Amino acid sequence: MVATDPATPTAPAPAPARERWERRTSTLLAVLGVIFIVLYSFVVLAPEFLTDDLPSWATTSIVVLLIVVWVAFIIDVVVRVLLTPRGARWSFIWRHPIDVLSAVIPLFRALRVVQLLREVPYLQRRTGAAVRTTIVTFALSYATVFVYFISLATLAAERDAPGATITSFGDAVWWAVVTIATVGYGDMVPITIPGRLYAVILMAGGIAIVGVASATVISFINERVGAARRRGDERGGAPHPPLEQPRLEEPREEPPATGSL
Repeated sequence: MVATDPATPTAPAPAPARERWERRTSTLLAVLGVIFIVLYSFVVLAPEFLTDDLPSWATTSIVVLLIVVWVAFIIDVVVRVLLTPRGARWSFIWRHPIDVLSAVIPLFRALRVVQLLREVPYLQRRTGAAVRTTIVTFALSYATVFVYFISLATLAAERDAPGATITSFGDAVWWAVVTIATVGYGDMVPITIPGRLYAVILMAGGIAIVGVASATVISFINERVGAARRRGDERGGAPHPPLEQPRLEEPREEPPATGSL
């Protein structure tokens, strides 16, 4: 029996039943995620139209659809955990934080839609360029959805609070952008508990996105420098042997001249 180092990361345990479930429900959940983003945006950005202009049955339908989407995400997470082998369930939860949090926090339901990009064939390659493209694509997509949805959620929490400074969607987007960029002018700050919770999530996400961007740029520079060196070696052929230093000859002593007296 071969002993394994506990510090070495192990591959996820196979779960064929869970994988079949994920293949069958991924498209449906993506559609539900898009529906959730559209409906939630409508509820937050046009509350007067929702309450004053729409008939009551339409408002009720929107609320019911939002609840159905929420329940669908909860059911999906519970089923996937139950279909995972008993000894690997905590590992599954640890490896899929967005999926698990999507059942609790609305923001992460929007982020699950971005995960569909994993199905793009080019992004499944393992070359250096493809890996960097994957990282950049995911980072930009997550950052865009992240900022948009945090802005919506913060606006919904702050808009009607006494003394609030974030009272429009433009204010919310500005605050989210300067916060995720780690600038933080301080001209707009959330004052409610949900708003500050979203601010903490936004700051943590900003640090992660900046770190990923820095690592990608460094990786790109390293690969370009390595490629330039390889091209230089190929053009120059085999390395030349080092030049020999010229050897200085020691002056020879001349025999003393003899002459007749």
